[in-house]
Amino acid sequence: METRRLEYLVDLDRLGSMRAVAELHRTTTSVVSQQLALLQQELGARLLERIGRGVRLTAAGARLATRASGILASLDEAKRDFDPDGEPQGTLRVAGFATAARALFPIMRELAASHPGVRLVLEEQEPDEALALVDAGRIDLALVYDYTLAPLRIPAGYESVRLWQGEWGIGMADRHADALPGRGLVPLPNRELMLALRDQEWIGNSRNNADEIAIGVLASLADYEPNVTHQSDDLALVEDLIAAEFGVGMLPLTREQRDNVRIVRMQDPPMLRASAAYLRGTAEWPLLRHVLDRLTAG
Repeated sequence: METRRLEYLVDLDRLGSMRAVAELHRTTTSVVSQQLALLQQELGARLLERIGRGVRLTAAGARLATRASGILASLDEAKRDFDPDGEPQGTLRVAGFATAARALFPIMRELAASHPGVRLVLEEQEPDEALALVDAGRIDLALVYDYTLAPLRIPAGYESVRLWQGEWGIGMADRHADALPGRGLVPLPNRELMLALRDQEWIGNSRNNADEIAIGVLASLADYEPNVTHQSDDLALVEDLIAAEFGVGMLPLTREQRDNVRIVRMQDPPMLRASAAYLRGTAEWPLLRHVLDRLTAG
């Protein structure tokens, strides 16, 4: 159904004559009449009736005009929302891992001050979960991560931008780190470190297999399969397990040190890469464009 036909119907209800509608839209009365006739055919309902030399809306036509007013208003709002030269407005739904979600906090505060009508709604999700929500139409922007040792495939039909990347090491209890060559205070060759950890239990991620893939690739350098026994998607819990000497696991080198947890660096450390992924073409939406620009500004 062409929205122009709905516009003609609404304006006819408001102005009362096809001539007035034609003048408003800078067209002819025959064009207006033809388009309204096509609208009747599409709906299979009689929308107009003759009165003297003019026409008026039937009861069905009046009901449609009322509904069409709301439809056209929503379309106008959507056009403003996606006007590439417009101001950010609307609601942006974001799903992503916790670190990336926290990076949105300053942007949320800034938008709350500069554009009070704008909302950012967050869901904490792992990469595959976030992308599935975009596919389902429930989320507009996915903040995802992968490792250089376990690349994430961004689906066809998406665009993505890199946000940041950082080195990761192996977190272990102090006494295990002290048993390493150089007491774990200097970067070790990857194979040498993994050989030293051959008998350790490992901590993986309960909601994403990227950690286990990366650990497996590292362990393959020392010709063994790692014994992944515990799983958590919460880095604080991973640290708790390490501090309690229940295993070792991957942690970011930039993470603040805590008691009985030491992050040992490798000579060739795996990198975590954070990205923003969204459906192709949606970055023209001013609100999404604004958030992407702010996320990539630093």
